[in-house]
Amino acid sequence: MDLARLAAHHGVATSYRPSADVTVQVPEATVVAVLGLLGVDAATPGAVRAQLALAEQAAAARLLPPTLVHWDGSPPPAALTALPPGTRIRLLPEDGYPAEWETGPAGPLPGTGLPLGVHRITVTRPDGRTGAATLIAAPDRAPAAPERTHGLLVQLYSLLSESSWGMGDLGDLARLARWAGRTHGAGFIQVNPLHAAVPGTPTDPSPYRPSSRRFPDPVHLRIEDLPEYAACPDRDALDALAERGAELRRQVLEKDALIDRDAVWALKRAALELLYAVPRDPSREAAFAEFRTAAGPALARHTAWTALADRYGADRTAWPEDPAAEPGDPGFHCWLAWLTDAQLADVQRAAREAGMAVGVVHDLAVGVHPDGADVWAAPGTYACGASVGAPPDAFNARGQDWGLPPWRPDRLAESGYAPLRDLLRSVFRYAGALRIDHVMGLFRLWWIPEGTPAAGGTYVSYDGEAMLALLVLEAHRAGAPVIGEDLGTVEPGVREALARRGVLGTSVLWFERDWAGDGEPLAPADWRADCLATATTHDLPPSAAKLAGAHVELRDRLGLLTRPAELERAEDEADTREWLALLERLGLDTKGEEAAVRALYAFLSRTPARLVGVWLPDAVGDRRPQNLPGTWDQYPNWRLPLADASGRPLTLERLTASARANALLEAVREGAGPRTAPPGARAV
Repeated sequence: MDLARLAAHHGVATSYRPSADVTVQVPEATVVAVLGLLGVDAATPGAVRAQLALAEQAAAARLLPPTLVHWDGSPPPAALTALPPGTRIRLLPEDGYPAEWETGPAGPLPGTGLPLGVHRITVTRPDGRTGAATLIAAPDRAPAAPERTHGLLVQLYSLLSESSWGMGDLGDLARLARWAGRTHGAGFIQVNPLHAAVPGTPTDPSPYRPSSRRFPDPVHLRIEDLPEYAACPDRDALDALAERGAELRRQVLEKDALIDRDAVWALKRAALELLYAVPRDPSREAAFAEFRTAAGPALARHTAWTALADRYGADRTAWPEDPAAEPGDPGFHCWLAWLTDAQLADVQRAAREAGMAVGVVHDLAVGVHPDGADVWAAPGTYACGASVGAPPDAFNARGQDWGLPPWRPDRLAESGYAPLRDLLRSVFRYAGALRIDHVMGLFRLWWIPEGTPAAGGTYVSYDGEAMLALLVLEAHRAGAPVIGEDLGTVEPGVREALARRGVLGTSVLWFERDWAGDGEPLAPADWRADCLATATTHDLPPSAAKLAGAHVELRDRLGLLTRPAELERAEDEADTREWLALLERLGLDTKGEEAAVRALYAFLSRTPARLVGVWLPDAVGDRRPQNLPGTWDQYPNWRLPLADASGRPLTLERLTASARANALLEAVREGAGPRTAPPGARAV
């Protein structure tokens, strides 16, 4: 069929297999719509034939694929070894001088000393035909994670201390790292994405739908830690803002108010405007100038968008016809980006000084908001008439639409993957390790054309080897391990490719069963080693809720179940019983909720997993999920503070003094192997 052949040329799937024995045909209208978003007219049979002829002619004429990958220590790319003798090759390195040679006995690459980096290569065959490609030279593997360590998984906004202004901030994160590292020998803290949000009233609270992934959000700043704070001449105004911030904190901690990011930012923004007027000493001024220079045009575009959104709102229909003519004061927003970058680096430094082998694991969201800064700065890079999501699966029968426009794979290749390279470099600046949300997106993404239900989308392929090579290259430069979130529907071969390049996977206890055999819970020894193992995540119920079946009751109450509640309860109870039975056979105490939660993590410590992650709400018995997929305003997603088993919000100070939390972390520490706490271990 011509449409299927045309779709294959552009990486658009016309069918997919959610399981080994099931094949789903993609609606033809979806294929046509997705091809249209890639600039390919497939609206009529005649258009399909014409586009197919063009695609086949281009493929036949192409000497090299758009991107070549050379893994250090491996043979040269096959496309180069296939060139005939006498072909002239010119290499323009990322850094350094061009090199030229001719294929022959010496081979297609100049010896074994090809520098790591993203290079440009051109070839001229003896018959005069020419071709060009991006050549990515990457290390064989990403930096290795520790052989064995444990850490915390935390949503930063939910972690309020007695000093924060209504939501957790970077000062709180540093204090948590010091306590976890010094007192419990933790090797890492994994935190939610801290990307810049889209401003608005209300702001989208999801950290996974940001305005920009390139720059962090200044709402996370600890205002009192800024050097300008002590030098501010308007102390009365600053103190008044701090007191209003304290009142926001009291509302959340004492009066059951939800975290109000907009209210927090309004206060911090007013305080930062006061501090921006404080003269900077020469050393800070020089550091600020250096940051702006290093960030370059990307920072200028981001701050121009932010200034315009400040003035006109994020709805671009209200913007002037030529918004570039009046961008406001982007200098202030550049300063905010610099401050946030600096405090993030300070947190990582504090984590390492507390003895953490890794430090802060930052989370990279899978995409950005369609009305945010990244799309505005480079709209042609995105397929703005589609959004990313997931097909129907066992956990969501309707599929998922995340409302994120996907990158166009053709535009990425044309640019030498510059958007991905720049993104990774920016996040690795302050990361001890990087978690890649929906890491399968390096290989393919589920595209949902506008107006189509989530289940009616299709997969679009990316050059997974090129994307993976860039990830490994930038991780190598930063000296930071990489963790891939590989839950859900995973294309065959993807986990193997990631493992081969040193990218860790993610294993969640409740999903780890012998799916190829009898479906029983997977024994500890049968778990993979190269992973982060945990009992739950931000999109799943906390362990206490799972053990009690409270998550089924919650979904039933909100009308989210797609099957009878009795059936859901029965299956969930059977699942929990099977796991508890395995724990008991291993000699673990499961009597009582607190003991059962400890048993879950003791089980994880018996697996060979390199990293064992403790979901922070599990440490204190919090039963409320931070995010309930499938809801928008029916549930307070991303706005709940950390709470104890009774639902009472907990401060950071009360967390570190909690007997339950300390007992769980000590049990995990002992199970993860003997470790020695640095001198001076204490609670905050």
